Amino acid sequence: MRYLITGGAGFIGSHLADHLLAQGHHVHAFDNLSTGSLDTIAHLADHERFALTVGDVCDKPALEETADGCDRIVHLAAAVGVKRILEHPVETITTNVRGTEHVLEIAHAHMLPTLVASTSEVYGKALETVDDLDTLAEEGPWVLGATSKRRWAYACTKAMDEFLGLAYASEYNVPVIAARFFNTVGPRQTGQYGMVVPSFVKQALAGESITVYGDGRQTRCFTHVLDAVEVVDALMNTEAAYGDVFNIGQPNPVSINTLAERVREMTGTDVPIEHVPYEEAYGEGFEDMRRRTPDMTKLEQTIGTRPERALETILNDVIAHAREKRQRSSPQAPVASLTADAFNAA
Repeated sequence: MRYLITGGAGFIGSHLADHLLAQGHHVHAFDNLSTGSLDTIAHLADHERFALTVGDVCDKPALEETADGCDRIVHLAAAVGVKRILEHPVETITTNVRGTEHVLEIAHAHMLPTLVASTSEVYGKALETVDDLDTLAEEGPWVLGATSKRRWAYACTKAMDEFLGLAYASEYNVPVIAARFFNTVGPRQTGQYGMVVPSFVKQALAGESITVYGDGRQTRCFTHVLDAVEVVDALMNTEAAYGDVFNIGQPNPVSINTLAERVREMTGTDVPIEHVPYEEAYGEGFEDMRRRTPDMTKLEQTIGTRPERALETILNDVIAHAREKRQRSSPQAPVASLTADAFNAA
């Protein structure tokens, strides 16, 4: 089987490539390297069944050329991260909507099974504003803030991606799945765009204060990236999943304060935990969700399993990777240069 992974040099994309290659598939990654990195796929540079094309999903001819000969598409390419969304709203909207439109047009032309990555962000403030709602189910309500709050642009674009994908499935019978990822974490993830776990780990290992935004009592549920890619694979091999939306996450909430304490404990550091107001970090009027817990019933009923790796496993893996990366970047370590030319072009 030949897979096209848009965003294939990104955090989830690189792990998905590893997973599919291990099963004997061919993988063609398509990435503009704006948030993805050659470092995440450096170990695949000489792999005979892996190829990389540097390109933008908004460039449809380049995307079409890359998709030629592929059997399936996993569309992960997107503008991500709270900081990036706040700083580059136009890029966020155009990349996420136009890029998905191009992917689905290509999928329609060749009737390619396609998974479109969405996000738990689409639920917005539902857990805080809807009575008697304890978890977030795929068919449940979603509540977003005002359009003047730039923070909600990402959620709106991914919701539109879902609408568009399901429309192609309904109207044109294109086999499309929408997957809502909940705080996927693991090795190779960068904290550059506001991802909390790698940010905390990097700060702790550097002997810096761990920075918690807000009061830290907000809760999140974290999913190991290896669980996430296993679920993606299972969904794409389950005919009943096509034309539907699925949560990919773990329903085990932890407060950000507790997360910071666990990181400090597991890194063996004694750094302080510093609370920073949202306004100072993101500007006046920033809105965040207090809770975001997925209902995993639908996924488990469809593929017979759900993500299970514990938070301790996630943190151990992230910390080990961060320590290895610090060692590689030490002044004594040799620096190896890598360019896109090092990868197969087709």
